[in-house]
Amino acid sequence: MPAYRYEALDAAGKSQSGLLEADNAKAARAALRGRELVPLSVTTVTMGPQDTASARFTRRVFSATGLTVWTRQLAGLVGSGLPLERALTSLSEETENPRQRELVAHLKSEVNAGSAFARALATAPREFDEVYRAVVAAGEQSGALGPVLERLADDLEQRQALRSKVIGAMLYPAIVSLVALAIVVILLTYVVPQIAGVFTSSKRALPTLTVAMLALSAFVRQWGWAVALLAAGGALLLKLARRGEAFRERSDAALLRLPFVGRLARGYNAARFGGTLAMLAGAGVPILKALQAAAETLGNRAMRADAMDALVQVREGAPLASALAGKKRFPGLLAMFARLGEQTGQLPEMLLRASVQLSAEVQRRAMAAATILEPLLIVVMGIVVVLIMLAVLMPIIQLNTWVK
Repeated sequence: MPAYRYEALDAAGKSQSGLLEADNAKAARAALRGRELVPLSVTTVTMGPQDTASARFTRRVFSATGLTVWTRQLAGLVGSGLPLERALTSLSEETENPRQRELVAHLKSEVNAGSAFARALATAPREFDEVYRAVVAAGEQSGALGPVLERLADDLEQRQALRSKVIGAMLYPAIVSLVALAIVVILLTYVVPQIAGVFTSSKRALPTLTVAMLALSAFVRQWGWAVALLAAGGALLLKLARRGEAFRERSDAALLRLPFVGRLARGYNAARFGGTLAMLAGAGVPILKALQAAAETLGNRAMRADAMDALVQVREGAPLASALAGKKRFPGLLAMFARLGEQTGQLPEMLLRASVQLSAEVQRRAMAAATILEPLLIVVMGIVVVLIMLAVLMPIIQLNTWVK
């Protein structure tokens, strides 16, 4: 039964809007009149293949946290024995966000029309990615949609937690760096020029540090805008160049070769890859399809290319552990646990253990880096400020000496 969005007037002349289900638009208008409402407009929210949710909405309906919560709620309702249609109805009625209500109503109408839930989710690819849909499809085929949705919600929470911890660890050093740069620019462009007049009125030679600071101040005031413009232009050109797959793969490969950032990026991507592969394999998704879907979750294009190469080797009959061991960009821990999983017949469990260990290692490295960077940045900022103050004070001390 399709869903319709309506706008109507009540007996007091106030405008009302919402969603209702009916066989057709005429039946929807009749239902509104039965509620003593005067229908102004009734439009369908059912979306066909050419009218997907991603095309209908200019921005995402679910945030990362919102999708996790929604998946957990749906898993609880389905796991308690409630039919999928009634579970979607409950979620549609409980949400206060009209865009979420419209999306869930659309999913319900697709399910009521006979579509599988995974196929209904495919009409909104911006909200539900390929991994999400593959897990749901496996749950439907195995008849264990509730537990599979619970596992999916756990995976979403773990991914979000890892991302939040890494970003949180790097956020404070980034803020300190920006504040330090702003302070230095203010000192060079405002404080130093204010005192420069006192120095230039004297015909005596100024200290070398003061001369260098005055030259740097003049350069920043005269060419600072050009440097900022060049930096912004370079960042824009890099962003545009990274739209090409070949350049992005090369740049991502170069990123992995960096001393610290490379190891952090490699561990983060490997943890996400292993966790997704474990979830898909545990849900009953065939290993080739699971490998392809897990590879698509890799943000690093170089590691994604290695994962696709491993997929080709597995398709040709090679064990997963051997295929991953030949890819040096993936940590050896992942291949080792994959080998143990294949030998013991517990591949999903072993891959999940590898993902947990890699996630813990990434978090440890990020926290250690943040712990070192925080005092280091403060010390560097203090040294720069002290140098500027010395450049200002040394000529003043000389002037006092000359006066005496």
